[in-house]
Order: sequence, then C-alpha cells, then structure tokens
Amino acid sequence: MSLDAQERARYSRHLLLGEIGVDGQQKLKDARVLIVGAGGLGSPAALYLAAAGVGRLGIIDGDRVDVSNLQRQVLFDTSDVGLPKAERAASRLRALNPLIDVRAHALELRAGNAEQILADYDLVLDGSDRLSTRYLVNDACVLFGKSLVSAAIHRFEGQAMSYVPGRSPCYRCLFSDAAEGVVPNCAEAGVLGVLPGLMGALQATEAIKLLTGTGEPLLGRLLTYDALAMRFAEFRFSRREDCAACGVQPSITALRDGTEECAAGQALELRRYSAQELLQRLANAPATLTLVDVRDAHEYATGHLPGSLNIPLADLPARLAELLGRSEVTFLCASGIRSQRAAVLAAAAGLTQLGHLEGGLRVLPALP
Repeated sequence: MSLDAQERARYSRHLLLGEIGVDGQQKLKDARVLIVGAGGLGSPAALYLAAAGVGRLGIIDGDRVDVSNLQRQVLFDTSDVGLPKAERAASRLRALNPLIDVRAHALELRAGNAEQILADYDLVLDGSDRLSTRYLVNDACVLFGKSLVSAAIHRFEGQAMSYVPGRSPCYRCLFSDAAEGVVPNCAEAGVLGVLPGLMGALQATEAIKLLTGTGEPLLGRLLTYDALAMRFAEFRFSRREDCAACGVQPSITALRDGTEECAAGQALELRRYSAQELLQRLANAPATLTLVDVRDAHEYATGHLPGSLNIPLADLPARLAELLGRSEVTFLCASGIRSQRAAVLAAAAGLTQLGHLEGGLRVLPALP
C-alpha cells in the first residue's frame, strides 16, 4: 500500500532526502523490526524507529519498570514504575506514531520461543543486557536468516555492529564465546545515563540504512565509542570459517539457552524461576526452598524477601558450608547475574538442587 497524504506529511523530511525519498519510506512502512530489550538501548532505538515509520515494531522484554531504569530508559516515566516494560513501551510508541503496528511481547526471549517470535520480523535489533541473550539472538538470526543490529554498553563505553545473512560475519565470528557474568551489566557496574541513548540511536540509524538500502552499514566492522575521551574507533573483522554459528560446518544447528559452566567443566543444572513461579512456590511450599540473597548488605537492607539469608557474593565461597544439607538453595540478586554466579560457585562446591530468580528481584512486586 502506497503512502497516503497523512504519511507524506508526517515523513516529509525523509521524503526530501534523495537517499530515502518515497521509495525508501515505503520500504520502512513495509518493514518489520523486533527490538529485544526495552532498556537503555532499546528505548531510544524504539522511539526513533517508531518516529521513522517502521510499519511493524515489536518489543520483547519480560521485566517490569524499576525506578533505577529511569536514569537512562527514556521510554518510561515515574508513573510506569512496577508495570511491564513491553506493554508500557508499546503504549508510548503508539502514542508517538499511531500509524504503525506496535506489538508487545511481555516475556523473555528463549530458545523455545525464538523461532516463533522472529518469524513475524525481518530485522532484529538487540538491546539486551545479558551475554547469553546476545549469543541466543545472534544464533537465531543466523539460523533463521534475519538481519541483526547489535550493541552493548559498559560504564562509559559502547560498541555496535550489524549482521546480514550471507553478506557479513556474525557476532560469534568476533566473540566466539564467553562465560555469562564475565562482563557485568549496568546493575552491577553502572553506566553513564546518556551512553545507551547514543548507542541506541546508532542502532536505529543502522536499521534504517539496512531497511532502505542506504549508505554503508557496519558489516564486518565493530564501532566502539569512549564517552570519557569522546572518541570513536573502528575494528574490522572477517567471517571465520570455523565459526560455530555461520562457519562452513557450523556446530550450532539448533538454538539452546545459555548454560553456566561449573569448575569441573560440567553443565550446571539450574532451576530458573520466573517471578510468578517463585512466588507460587513460596506460597505453597516455603519450607522446600532456602532463599539466599547474594546482594551486598546495604542493598539487602533496602528490601528483601522474608526469610531470605543475606550472603553477599564476595563472602559466598567462605560461607558455602552454611548451605550444606539445606533444602533447594535458590539464589537471588538485583538482576539475575550475581545469582547465576553464586549457583556456579555452589555447584563447584558440590551442592545440588540449585535455583535462581530469572531477571532478579527487580521483576518482583515491591519488596518489604
């Protein structure tokens, strides 16, 4: 369907650009983009892509808005605290541009649902803050032939790259593998509030270029940004023939969720609780769980689940003996990263029947 008068008025500044024009704007209208994560990166990217007229925009995020998000996640305001991110993001984007189709996926992207969700989209923009999700998104895009714009942030630094099936190396060609938790996320290391705004805008720029066929995208190029030095740099890389995802004989032929490795080299069997599952378990059989909150003492003091033990992650190796013989030990933290590390330490010490809260305490209703 061609652009109508209302669309021509709304996107008039795009139509004046020879590199985009009517044909390019029509391509944007016909495009279907999925944004993984409505956080610091996904917020600005979603706003700009909605404003640009991307015809279908999907937002997938299983978290709820936390007051600490408001320092950088510009999709939300104070009244959104405690509400599902995906649904609040979709509402904001529809208000910005009622001419587009915005879809909310209020869940976590996992190996079991990725193919079904990605089937409705042409391009994926990865704004996740978990390394395991980043690899899952990359592998899904390779397997299902989807273009990908990926970015990551850490404290004062950011990076971005793009992938197009058959035209460029993928994320694993550059970063073949890494253990979850090696790079701390924003909840642990902090981040300059404006940094994801810049990197998310760069992702939106890349997406528009790929969708309209304009300019030179970041294929085989990793763009890095140092906010303290106010300096960009670029690193070129090539497709690896031995890449596990896009190589000549790829070993990744089906999706799998990230697993943590214990010291003995065996895959950690970890029960991953959603907020609803954990609350239901605590309501029905609280005695069958031992809750261990691995946040620092000052974090624990701001609010915690009743009955939980506070053993900060740094103290856990010396205090693991306290957990021997207890019922299923389930670790808790703010975001779910430290709790996974705690489970790895516990497994290496011989503990079994371990669990952790996916997404951390921030996905629960207000704590006492």
